[in-house]
Amino acid sequence: MTAPHPFEHPPESSPQELVEHLRPSARFQNVRFDTFQPNPEFPSQEEARTELQHFVDSLQPSSGFRLFRRKPEGRGVYLDGGFGVGKTHLLASTYHAAVQEGVRGVALMSFQDLMYLIGALGMNRAVDLFKGYSLLLIDEFELDDPGNTHMANTFLGQLMPGGTSVVATSNTEPGALGQGRFNAQDFQRQIQGIASRFEPHRIDGPDYRQRGTAPEEPLSAGEYAAWLALQDAPATVVVRHRELNRYLLDIHPSRFAGMLEGVKALAIEELMPMPDQNVALRFVHFVDKLYDLGLPAALTGVSLAQVFSETYRHGAYAKKYSRALSRLSELLREARTELQGG
Repeated sequence: MTAPHPFEHPPESSPQELVEHLRPSARFQNVRFDTFQPNPEFPSQEEARTELQHFVDSLQPSSGFRLFRRKPEGRGVYLDGGFGVGKTHLLASTYHAAVQEGVRGVALMSFQDLMYLIGALGMNRAVDLFKGYSLLLIDEFELDDPGNTHMANTFLGQLMPGGTSVVATSNTEPGALGQGRFNAQDFQRQIQGIASRFEPHRIDGPDYRQRGTAPEEPLSAGEYAAWLALQDAPATVVVRHRELNRYLLDIHPSRFAGMLEGVKALAIEELMPMPDQNVALRFVHFVDKLYDLGLPAALTGVSLAQVFSETYRHGAYAKKYSRALSRLSELLREARTELQGG
């Protein structure tokens, strides 16, 4: 018997509880700079690792008498590249290296989580909360609307001059943030203000998750039955895709991790096309969190190529959809590896 799904009554997460979990998720708990495997055909990957290692070294407090000496302004590093080139691996490695080196006040979060915290706490409290931090690591930095553009610009503008450094990852170069998603021309001053705080580092290369392999497809009926039999039934959640989409529309993405706490495996049955972009984007956020948590997952239903509308996959959010498909493919590959006893 599988577990009842947790989507009907997801737990409430206070801002304080979210702050306590601002660290690498399960999939990235054990990554380090020396476990990163740069593609030798794309030197920018090795260059990014070297740059971040030097960056962590620069965060160490200098020796000497500092009374009355003004704290230097925080640095900003921006990793811009396509999905599957190792940006999150490098971001989590930066976290681990900084903690190991004794850097005080280090937090890692998604851009979605940061926006939720600012909205829940208010700008002044959010700035006060992170004022004592030496380093903030922000994954999947994207400007989707004027509201988060204003919040991001104000937050960074109040925090970084006080000495907090920031490393961000994104699928979009800093000067092009927001393009195609809202009337970004009207907010160029704020977008350029954000971009000016970062040293951009482009990371090139293909999606490592698909390196030398074909994208996976949902499990067959036989594979799915065999996979379910291997799971811990009381902690395995089974939900139809249509039902999952309905629940996700009522749950803020910042609560997805808490919702999956205690779940050891997730099965999504009857995967289906999603013609509504609001539904599709919520599902993308859910896939991101599911992947980060490293939960075993299985899917049945239509081919991955049919899940997102062709127009969406070539529109303003194209990279988000492509990343989600890449991560779903890897989750399916991991499920099949488990079936083979690997």
